[in-house]
Amino acid sequence: MVIRVQNGDAHSQDYLLRMYQPFIAKSISEVCKRYIDPKTDDEFSIGLSAFNDAILSFSPDKGCSFLAFANIVIKRKIIDYIRSNAKYPLMMSLDEKLDNEQIESSTEIRISKERYQEKEYTIRLREEIMQYKVILSEYNLSLEMLTNVSPKHRDARDSAVRVARVLVEDGALRSHVVMKKKLPMKDLKHRVEVSKKTLERNRKYILAMFIVLNEEFIYLKDYLKGVGL
Repeated sequence: MVIRVQNGDAHSQDYLLRMYQPFIAKSISEVCKRYIDPKTDDEFSIGLSAFNDAILSFSPDKGCSFLAFANIVIKRKIIDYIRSNAKYPLMMSLDEKLDNEQIESSTEIRISKERYQEKEYTIRLREEIMQYKVILSEYNLSLEMLTNVSPKHRDARDSAVRVARVLVEDGALRSHVVMKKKLPMKDLKHRVEVSKKTLERNRKYILAMFIVLNEEFIYLKDYLKGVGL
């Protein structure tokens, strides 16, 4: 049905948007930590729009189910919405003056929302790491293993990430990796300026980076950027 919608089937699109409203509400409630009313909560409208975006952008080559993909897209949109609303906790006119009590209240609101954002970030990052561990196991990899096979030099890591990007951006190569859980060495050596020996030596690390880039790991990607990836 998702494919039919992408081919212009409006009836299937309307059906999916109606039938999966409980799924959408559940995904949103996992972020907001409260019951979501489809009729009154603004978050539901955002989640519904995100679900529609997921329908239109989903590709089976991603290596995950549609609902897993849609769940991530919905949560990302809701978290972005929460962040945008928390950015300016107190709106005021330019000529409005605040007394000490109002200033203290404004500061408390800002700190409270910052703590909430940090907590949400940590929770979502932990969730993605758990998902990452599951997918790593499908490739006979583990986080513990990566600590031993990660290239010691930054330029070697950068080179491995570039190879992983080539794999993700090429549909045929990406499908090969997702299906067979290994590097397409024969085709890959003609696409990158890296020796076969180096590809073999960094094979596990390249696969690990491929998984990060190929999946919708929003927080994990952000975290890895922060530590120098």
